[in-house]
Amino acid sequence: MNTSQDPIDQRLETGLQDIWHAVCPSDFVKERPVALRRFGHKLALWRDADGQVHALEDRCPHRGAPLSQGVTMGDRLSCPYHGVEVRCDGVVTRVPGSPGCKLEGQKATRSFHVRELAGAIFVYNASEPVDEPPPLVVPEELTQDDTYSSFLCYTEWKCDYRYALDNVMDPMHGTFLHKQSHSMAEGDSTAKFAVRTTETGFVFEKEGQRNVNFDWTEFGDTGIHWMRLEIPYPKTGGPGGNFIIVGMCTPISPQLAAVFFWRVRKLQPGWQRDTWRFLYKTNLEPRHWDVLEQDRTILAGLKPGLEKFEMLYQHDAGVIRLRRYLAQQARKQLADLAAANKL
Repeated sequence: MNTSQDPIDQRLETGLQDIWHAVCPSDFVKERPVALRRFGHKLALWRDADGQVHALEDRCPHRGAPLSQGVTMGDRLSCPYHGVEVRCDGVVTRVPGSPGCKLEGQKATRSFHVRELAGAIFVYNASEPVDEPPPLVVPEELTQDDTYSSFLCYTEWKCDYRYALDNVMDPMHGTFLHKQSHSMAEGDSTAKFAVRTTETGFVFEKEGQRNVNFDWTEFGDTGIHWMRLEIPYPKTGGPGGNFIIVGMCTPISPQLAAVFFWRVRKLQPGWQRDTWRFLYKTNLEPRHWDVLEQDRTILAGLKPGLEKFEMLYQHDAGVIRLRRYLAQQARKQLADLAAANKL
């Protein structure tokens, strides 16, 4: 956002370290390696014969060639340039051109811990190598398949990823920008908001209004940053109660964001879930994309460094709270790094 050389902003621009990040939908990664830029790194991701996803820094330790252009050999990648084989833990296992050279056996390439769930791939952005990362803890809507049914919507927006986070933490924009939506046409155009602290973050909510419109947003930090909201649905939207959205956002570059929205209904397996999923694919999905396109158009038009000239008011208290939290986390990480360098 802020294009100055402020160290806190620099840390936030590429995403916080020592947390999990959603990086792509599951179907992006098959047996053949793919290259993705995320949180300041270029990653090479691939699947082994068992379908397990692996991630390495996309750079061969020999001459820096992209491993993502190489050949998959189970849990290893063979560099296209000279055939150097790098295992998923970053260890060089074979140098065909010079067998037995000192490069063999070295952990010479950065590796990343990977998890896969809810149709997405998650990568742990460690500041220092760790043998075992903390558990990946996400909202229950993404893990309780016997209770919730979801569709993952993935897109890339040409904006700072923090603008996308701000947008979700601003419930009032739904009353205006999305007022023609089939699910957001109700509710007052004025409201008072309050911030409520939770065990994992906070909720920003309209006072005295529930199940009317886009009434609240929750931000959570469980070792991964996520946002959650509910929007009441008309009966034409099918069974399942309120329409739940779980969102995450990961920086690709300073002006490009990977955006994840899981669209969820609370339904056990059976005819009601089948009905909701049928209605979603045949009728509701295009409407939801229309809403996202309204957001994308606005955010793409925002000027970098926006916060320098914003004039915020009470409706923006959630945005302010979120920005302060992220800045605090960045400040702490920088302090920890400085302390470690003094040892």
